[in-house]
Amino acid sequence: MLGAILSLLSAASFALNITAARRGVVTGTPIQGTALTVPIGVACFLAVAIPTGQITHLAAFPLRAAGWMSAVGLLHFLLGRYCNYRANQAAGVNITAPVVQLQIVVTLALAVIVLHEPCSILQIIGAVVMLAGALVTQYQRPNASRSGVIAEQRLRGSNAVFVARYLPGYLFASLAALAYGTSPIMARFALESAGLGGGILGGLVAYSAATAVVALLMIWPPLRREVAAVKRENVRWFAYSGVFVAMAQGFFFSAVAVAPIMLVSPLLQFSLLFRLLFSKLLNPDYEIFGKLVIAGVATSIIGSLAVSADTDVILRLVPMPEWLAAALRWRL
Repeated sequence: MLGAILSLLSAASFALNITAARRGVVTGTPIQGTALTVPIGVACFLAVAIPTGQITHLAAFPLRAAGWMSAVGLLHFLLGRYCNYRANQAAGVNITAPVVQLQIVVTLALAVIVLHEPCSILQIIGAVVMLAGALVTQYQRPNASRSGVIAEQRLRGSNAVFVARYLPGYLFASLAALAYGTSPIMARFALESAGLGGGILGGLVAYSAATAVVALLMIWPPLRREVAAVKRENVRWFAYSGVFVAMAQGFFFSAVAVAPIMLVSPLLQFSLLFRLLFSKLLNPDYEIFGKLVIAGVATSIIGSLAVSADTDVILRLVPMPEWLAAALRWRL
């Protein structure tokens, strides 16, 4: 139960992060977003580790776990985040979301192959349903109102309407999916015996490693000038994004420390529902809404529930033919 609650809190925080980041990259750059949000993560994790006393256990944090979490920081917080921002800037969130959604397939496949976690036929069907739900949203036609177009132009400072660049959008979304899908397996290796508090220290180590690399990269003058040229309005949105994504990662690392990947990763897909709600509240002029979007979100959530469901509990509660029960008991 605790793992499920932490996973849902992580999903909501991820949705807030995406909503804020979308506003930031409208006129900002992926490099600016990555460089600003990563150090914020260190501050957020310190703000939790110090009052809770977890910071005193940092010296006792296993060296092997620290190595894995450092790799998570570089893969997820730097490469994955940059690629996600780059994809969103090139083609928009709604175009690239189904590709980034493939991270759950990567995670489930690696959980079976690397961690040897069991995978049932119900979980396989659920994963397919989730992907189908994500793809359904792509058939929603834009319903951009005049106010939405004006708002977009006002932010961009020009009269040009955004035109999606599909090739770089899909390319960077695929790279983001690979990074995001692989990092939970690495985090599970690091934190499976660390307990709830280990998730806080693990996140601090991961963000610190990523921040150290960002600091080194800032030595390069062109990169430093690009980050320094960030607009004040974008700083605000990137700051919001940095805080929310740090919260999301904290909840996530704590979840994988107490629950299996097969439970945690599917529940994170509820971020689709949270994202829809937060986008409607905060970004009504910069996202596409409609019946197909809602249908896609609902379908993906049904798939998430199927993936995270306990087959044995279902068989005890729901009478069914023996052949169907045998099929549901099948494990990969």
